[in-house]
Amino acid sequence: MNVQEVIDRVLLDSCGGRKLEKTCDVLISGEPDMEVKGIVTSFMATVDVIREAIAVGANMIITHEPTYYTGFDELEWLRKDPVYLAKQKLIEDHGIAIWRYHDHMHLANTDRIYDGLIKELGWESNRIDQSSPWCYEIEKTTLVDLASFFLQKLSMNVLRIVGNPDMTCSRIGILVGGGSLGLGREQMPMELMRDKELDVMICGEITEWTLCAYINDAAMLGFHKGMLIVGHERTEEWGMKHMAEWLRKLVDGIPVTFVDAKEPFRYL
Repeated sequence: MNVQEVIDRVLLDSCGGRKLEKTCDVLISGEPDMEVKGIVTSFMATVDVIREAIAVGANMIITHEPTYYTGFDELEWLRKDPVYLAKQKLIEDHGIAIWRYHDHMHLANTDRIYDGLIKELGWESNRIDQSSPWCYEIEKTTLVDLASFFLQKLSMNVLRIVGNPDMTCSRIGILVGGGSLGLGREQMPMELMRDKELDVMICGEITEWTLCAYINDAAMLGFHKGMLIVGHERTEEWGMKHMAEWLRKLVDGIPVTFVDAKEPFRYL
């Protein structure tokens, strides 16, 4: 099976073969007719992920996020950049094809990034609205205990909290990755929290003057509102972990390995 055949099978399985005309889901390196010997799925094709792919004998990486630092992997500004040149050489020396699977993953029959996260949390039966992956009802807990749950489930050491740690909560919103920035409408996360009467929002990215400020003001005014800022990578990595499971059924015995890109930060 070659690279293009893998791509076509993924798109057929997730979107019925529907292909967006304008998309960042393109082949970043390699050729469509390359024979695939092994596949790695990961949130991002970092240098460590590339090295792990080489170590397990994979020559194709399916990444959710960019390889070269901008949303559409623009290269013109990088042509003489030493970091780009070193990373490109590592990829080319080992014959690695990298395909980005982002837009079609979020636009699949069900958003497969959310599918993976919710499976990791064990919240498959907790969705409030079956038409949306954003809102969940859980047994009553406190914000600090909910934070502990996320730390354990998502293999984290640190996350940020807004609101009273001792507040009780049961109606939880989740906006993964950049979704917590509003998907083009800054007010969307606040409207969602208000309209769905949510107690807590779980966030990926955050702008401090939008949802963060809204929840902080709410808490200061005595409303039972809170937020956990988990981060972009930790909210989306699990979709790529889940992908390794369903991809194996599509690629005729080609080895598929999930490699955790891990949080990009160290905490002091």
